[in-house]
Amino acid sequence: MRPSIGVRRETKSPWERRCPVTPALVRHLVASVDVDVFVQPSARRVFSDSEYTRAGATLTTSLDEANIVVGVKEIPVDLLKPDTTYLFFSHVIKGQPANMAMLGRLMDLGCTLIDYEKIVDEEGRRLVFFGRFAGLAGMIDSLWALGQRLADEGFRTPLSGLEQAHQYENLEAAKAAIRAAGERIASEGLPETLPPLVIGIAGYGNVARGAREILAELPTREIEPVDLPSLETEPSGSCFYQTTFKEEHIVVPREPTGCFELQDYYKNPERYRSDFARHLPWLTVLMNCNYWDENYPRLVTIEDLENLRRGPHKSRLRVIGDLGCDVGGAIQCTVKCTEPGDPVYVYDIDTGEIASGVSGNGPVILAVDILPSELPFEASEEFAKALAPILPVLARADFSLPFDELEIPAEIGRAVIVHKGELTPNFAYLKKYLRPD
Repeated sequence: MRPSIGVRRETKSPWERRCPVTPALVRHLVASVDVDVFVQPSARRVFSDSEYTRAGATLTTSLDEANIVVGVKEIPVDLLKPDTTYLFFSHVIKGQPANMAMLGRLMDLGCTLIDYEKIVDEEGRRLVFFGRFAGLAGMIDSLWALGQRLADEGFRTPLSGLEQAHQYENLEAAKAAIRAAGERIASEGLPETLPPLVIGIAGYGNVARGAREILAELPTREIEPVDLPSLETEPSGSCFYQTTFKEEHIVVPREPTGCFELQDYYKNPERYRSDFARHLPWLTVLMNCNYWDENYPRLVTIEDLENLRRGPHKSRLRVIGDLGCDVGGAIQCTVKCTEPGDPVYVYDIDTGEIASGVSGNGPVILAVDILPSELPFEASEEFAKALAPILPVLARADFSLPFDELEIPAEIGRAVIVHKGELTPNFAYLKKYLRPD
């Protein structure tokens, strides 16, 4: 019996059009490495059913014959099957409450769960990810939100003609529109009282790389965080200012005589506190591109926003693009995640309430948690290329063996969260989220 892979249709969101296995990858798997591919039909997926059948896949609702079932997002509890090996983004490693029922059900059914997020090399670098596309779509959407907010305030700028990422035919069309807006800003300038327009990027990984790729289409000047206050003297109205915040710009040791050390911060985050609020008065847009969990200080607290409102400088902060999308996390005023159809809300600093859209007394929060789905074709193509060498190994693996006897590469072994219904040693800590004492 030939090894086989099942590709499920995405069911979590009507906006989800991505697929981890493209027709091109199907063709390679079937013709070159002797792996059968079963694909559930989907009218929503960015690639048509006929493209998959022409590539050699078998179109079928049932994936029971597949050695491993792959998808993108979380699988609803009622769709999980017993004794099945799954590969998808499970979003459980932080003990996320919304997904604990799914994790518990996987265990009850004796399933094996492998998570893309934990497929990493020996240095901990992720090997299969959509991060760049979260940055690309997140920056496009944040520029759209900025244009809408400025228009709501009465400022007419070329940004008001921008659209969200999913409204463009493809990534190149989005870049062309942003480039055209940038050319108008460079030649015509911005309204006199508006500059400087400052975009701060917290982070420098794959998500940040995507955000910077979009900003490269605009006239920008790169500055260091320490130089932000100096922009008030003679700001240019024909460009954006861009700055990148690394860890040393975000936190300081709690001990007054302590010195910042990056590795110490990673190992002992409790020894540090956030110092990021000092940068907020100078920012127009903040892009949060960092990973966060509860062990680390928040980037922006509600108290920070309240102090900003009461401070000596009029707040310039119009938009927070929270690409981490941790509710109540790094950006404390991210109180819910959104979808492309209703992507932004304003957090009212005085009342703590939120309202969809861009009008209100506080920053616009962009918190779309499926941003790469706004660029489904390019995101799927790049993801499938990264997944191509991994899938044949998974399709041939015998997951009925005990965990410590599995014949899989170390990078895949590190990503096995549940094996045959049991949490693996590296993820045993999740038990406390499943059944709290």
